[in-house]
Amino acid sequence: MYPNRHAGRVVLVTGAASGIGASISRQYAQEGAIVALVDFNAEALAAHAQSLGAHAGRLFWATADVADYGQCAQALEQLRRQIGADIDTLINNAGISPKTHGKPSNFWEMDPAEWLRVVDVNLNGAFNWSRLVTPAMVRNQFGSIVNMSSVAGKSFIAFTAAHYGTTKAALIGLTRDLAGELGPHGITVNAIAPGRINTPLMRTASNETNLAVIQETALRRLGEPEEVAEMACFLTAPESRFVTGQVVDVAGGWMLT
Repeated sequence: MYPNRHAGRVVLVTGAASGIGASISRQYAQEGAIVALVDFNAEALAAHAQSLGAHAGRLFWATADVADYGQCAQALEQLRRQIGADIDTLINNAGISPKTHGKPSNFWEMDPAEWLRVVDVNLNGAFNWSRLVTPAMVRNQFGSIVNMSSVAGKSFIAFTAAHYGTTKAALIGLTRDLAGELGPHGITVNAIAPGRINTPLMRTASNETNLAVIQETALRRLGEPEEVAEMACFLTAPESRFVTGQVVDVAGGWMLT
């Protein structure tokens, strides 16, 4: 952590109420940023904001389903009014990965509604927020976007299922396209591909699954949300302004290729 490294920056984090999103928003607050928290769970969002009470003067939050462009637009307008400034850093962290209680998530048995919901949240959510904040970034000729992909977007992982892996792979493509398009406007776009991270979502899987992943991970442990947060803060910090279009694994050596 680097106190004041992000002083004066206005950072918006989606899926900010728990897990990796909560750690990312906490890290930015500790590094001096003005932080806008967005999540669909109003109760969890308020609880997380309260837990960051020491930074209360620099915290703002709004509820929105990232898959709903209209809700996102309303949330952004509310946050802009409260903050009095444009968003210059966007962390597209919100994501879902439906589980089937230990049963195989066979593609040919998947509910089409579940497929569409995962695409809407994981991929369309990133489009919605990127589409909303980039006009101001282009106008200001400055900004940073980080998309939360996964090692599942780079390799086949049976227990994550096709909808999750597909959307995380698509985020890598979106990252590269946006990096190329927005680079001439001084905007960097990168992605993080976490491995198995110790979050509530990870804990919905069986102990056997998690132990198997640990044995396949070079560092022989799970990652912590704070380690992903450190990478997000680095990719949007002054020292990484010449880094764009990259996908950075934070996976402890899992799925080495």
